[in-house]
Amino acid sequence: MGVELELHTGRPVRDGSSLVRGSYEHGEALARVLDGVRTGRLALVDPYGDTMFNEQEAEAALPQVAALLRDCADDSARAALTDLAGMLEACAATPGGYLWFMGD
Repeated sequence: MGVELELHTGRPVRDGSSLVRGSYEHGEALARVLDGVRTGRLALVDPYGDTMFNEQEAEAALPQVAALLRDCADDSARAALTDLAGMLEACAATPGGYLWFMGD
């Protein structure tokens, strides 16, 4: 099980033309972290399916990621959350942007 991330300039399209960047290296650790979240915006992420956040949802999730980072002692989970925070920040700064959580 893993969750990969892709930042798109708009709604993702099959030809990949909207892709800005992807994050594929922390999938398993990110899935473990997100699977334990029960409240807030990140609780909406399906670790087994696809979830998309628009720029406003991405911005709303940033404080929750910061709180998770403060309480995180596991190095792989910390790296996954740091990567997620960067992707959420980039999405929030991309007008019309979408962050695609691709569950496994």
